[in-house]
Amino acid sequence: MMRQYELVERVQRYKPDVNEALLNKAYVYAMQKHGHQKRASGDPYFSHPLEVAAILTEMHMDEATIAVALLHDTIEDTTATRAEIDELFGPEMGKLVEGLTKLKKLDLVSKKAEQAENLRKLLLAISEDIRVLLVKLADRLHNMRTLDHMPESKRLRIAEETMDIYAPLAGRMGMQGMREELEEIAFRYINPEAYRAVTARLAEIFERNKGVLQEIETALSGLFEKHTIKASVKSRQKKPWSV
Repeated sequence: MMRQYELVERVQRYKPDVNEALLNKAYVYAMQKHGHQKRASGDPYFSHPLEVAAILTEMHMDEATIAVALLHDTIEDTTATRAEIDELFGPEMGKLVEGLTKLKKLDLVSKKAEQAENLRKLLLAISEDIRVLLVKLADRLHNMRTLDHMPESKRLRIAEETMDIYAPLAGRMGMQGMREELEEIAFRYINPEAYRAVTARLAEIFERNKGVLQEIETALSGLFEKHTIKASVKSRQKKPWSV
């Protein structure tokens, strides 16, 4: 599990003037509040908000957003209150954490005909501050990465909800990498047989064409260099769900 100083160092890499005191305070508070709680995997519950915070550092979010990620389940799952968070971290932080608590309680279903309504409710819930949505998406991504530990009866519902609601929202936010990962994991649970078949076929095609792709990359890079154009050329493999 990531230590306090490691989280601070991650943020310092892209924000040298990071408010270390805020991150340290949120880390300690959330860890103490979650105490001996466990996740379905048996891991300490605090490992979850910590991983959500880590995902947000990869997106270069500010320390306030990362602190909210650390605190995001405290009102819902511990003895913490909005008033206590307001007092310790300020009303802005309290409002964000409470916004995530409300979002968690939304009645989101995954029937295609109701998808637009679900999206509308979700967008309305986060419209006051986009950081609430960013934390929620990072929260969903980590939950999907650990979906194997959930009861089998819940996996399909969560995967469908992710495919119908959260993956498209990540796409709308311009977070294509997150969208693709959410779709890929959800696809694996929604239709395992199709997922395995498509993944195997894509790997076969990529391996067969690897040399051709390298030749194209080299040729284009040489052309750009010849004309003093600063550019990098990379190929990317199609994701199973996008095929």
